[in-house]
Amino acid sequence: MATSKFLGYLESRKNLTGSACGLVGLVLTFVGLAGPYWPVVVVGLYGAGALIAPPERPPLPDFPDPSAQLAELRDDFEKLGGYLTAIELPPAADGRLTELNQLLAGLLDPRATQDLAQDPEGVHILSRAIRQDVPEAVDTFVRTRWWTRLAPGTEPPERHLERQLTVLQEEAQGLAANLREAEARRQESHTRYLEDRGRST
Repeated sequence: MATSKFLGYLESRKNLTGSACGLVGLVLTFVGLAGPYWPVVVVGLYGAGALIAPPERPPLPDFPDPSAQLAELRDDFEKLGGYLTAIELPPAADGRLTELNQLLAGLLDPRATQDLAQDPEGVHILSRAIRQDVPEAVDTFVRTRWWTRLAPGTEPPERHLERQLTVLQEEAQGLAANLREAEARRQESHTRYLEDRGRST
């Protein structure tokens, strides 16, 4: 531990800057400007250099890039699919869930994720839907349906599930529309660039 700290200090900015200033003191000694107090001059310049050196910056945390996040999200989407196949839903909710899953699968398609990787908010929306919103909506429906059978008379839980899935589908559709618009703007910009380049030649 002590050895690693010592080696770390040798490579630090403080030591390097102090050593450079100390070398200036040695040069002053050799040309006769430091006089008999040259050790004090060298040590003083080293200390001054170490004090004025910029502070060390710790390395940035190594977070996974968006492509790696999307790869993990595809795995989680497959897990979600395995969970959903074991749940029996009413026809209307099942149809709504099928449409939502198809939309989520399209957003996770490798041909689309290149654009999605440039949109951190979009990745967050997709991650939240797959890892939290959809499984929570379905699980809440299953638990509520059990109690509704024991104590009927309240609003059917499938209506809430359908409404929740509708909101999630609209959110995913909005994300897909934003990605499409971004791609369309990129295409238009490239068209203008090519046309401008053609006029300038």
